[in-house]
Amino acid sequence: MPFPGLNIDNVPFFAAIAASAQGQTLIHDWVYDNRAIYLTDLNRLGAQVKLLDPHRVLVDGPTRWRSAEMMCPPALRPAVVILLAMMAAEGTSVLRNVYVINRGYEDLAERLNSIGAQIEIFRDI
Repeated sequence: MPFPGLNIDNVPFFAAIAASAQGQTLIHDWVYDNRAIYLTDLNRLGAQVKLLDPHRVLVDGPTRWRSAEMMCPPALRPAVVILLAMMAAEGTSVLRNVYVINRGYEDLAERLNSIGAQIEIFRDI
């Protein structure tokens, strides 16, 4: 659906929303080749995301989010979706190599901390 429908940049965020909701949701990222693949990284946090093809995933919810340690996906929006899912999980999660998030969202960790998140930033030496 073209704008003013669902903006394509917001499609990945619906994977976390769908994983938190009851039932099945089909997410179709009709513009970007292979971006939907990164949404399967949510499985490592407890979600049930099935890749149907490079543009579509099927999400089963609800999810009981769990902590994990993982590398940040190279695509900006899926990377932030992983960060948000980690924040929903109990325990401590570690997201490594967050350059793409820092490039796309200025001071995101600080902004999220200002509304109650508990994000610590570690710089590798």
